[in-house]
Amino acid sequence: MGARSTRATLAGMSREITQRELRNQSGEIMRALDRGESFVVTRNGVPVGELGPLGRRRFVDAGSAVALFSGAPAVARERFREDVDSVIDQDPAPRA
Repeated sequence: MGARSTRATLAGMSREITQRELRNQSGEIMRALDRGESFVVTRNGVPVGELGPLGRRRFVDAGSAVALFSGAPAVARERFREDVDSVIDQDPAPRA
């Protein structure tokens, strides 16, 4: 009996393609990635990797950002500084 995958993919989420399809149809696959499609790459019927589009950066204007954070709690400056200093060495002296 051949190797079996224990991985499940949701229908409609990713299209399964073979290693050969990836090699032979790379241009078409790249255009599909640009359209937001995702792929699971298989070798001998066993999933070995995933290809998916990178998250696209989205511009957010300053007014929207301010509105988004307007309901956030105030930051206690001294407490914040203590927390940062307890985790990060901020000594400006060169190490070498």
